[in-house]
Amino acid sequence: MSTIMHEVPSTEDGAKEGTDRATGGRFAAGEDPAKREQILDGAKRAFMKYGFDAASMNDITREAGVSKGTIYVYFQNKEDLFSALIEREKGRFTESLRHIMAGRTDTRQALRDYGIAFVHQICDTDFIQALRAALGVVDRMPNLCQSFLINSPANARAVLAEFIDHQCRIGALKIDDTELAARQFIELATGNFFKFKLFGEMKTRPPESEVERVVDSAIHLFLAGYGTDKTR
Repeated sequence: MSTIMHEVPSTEDGAKEGTDRATGGRFAAGEDPAKREQILDGAKRAFMKYGFDAASMNDITREAGVSKGTIYVYFQNKEDLFSALIEREKGRFTESLRHIMAGRTDTRQALRDYGIAFVHQICDTDFIQALRAALGVVDRMPNLCQSFLINSPANARAVLAEFIDHQCRIGALKIDDTELAARQFIELATGNFFKFKLFGEMKTRPPESEVERVVDSAIHLFLAGYGTDKTR
């Protein structure tokens, strides 16, 4: 790891990356979003295949189809690359949830759609595999694991908290601490699936009927505690 973190990018590679758009019509070094995505896609394949610690920068360059110097134009080291990858994947999921919840006023169905989408993220994507990789480096990179949980605009829980806030304003829910309520709903809707998947007890994907049963039960409990006459 120490050799990886201290390699110096080739200036030749950096020069090849691009010229100022005003003069050459190309992106300046380190500013081409398509190239950045290409590197992140390659890093994702390498990390998923070998794990964070075992994946080398050579593995990443091979998967991304770029030179090592080009990677260093965009990212300082492997840790920086991994952090950026986590933020990208989290951002994509958050945006998909934001789209699901945008403009929704139907409390029960909106919670159902959110819960099912969250379970699908756990069961049908490499989310858990990425989380395991992050947990494997928690002692060296504590901020990386915290980024899975931090409450920010680019966080799936924040999307739910915003929806709950709106539902409280229109009288559909009565909640003093919407942040706590958002955490509670996510735990109710995804808790067993999350833990079973994380610890390898879930060998096959649960049937959709089971996903819906668990999410519907979560909604029932959530509205029993926080609902009003409009939603109970």
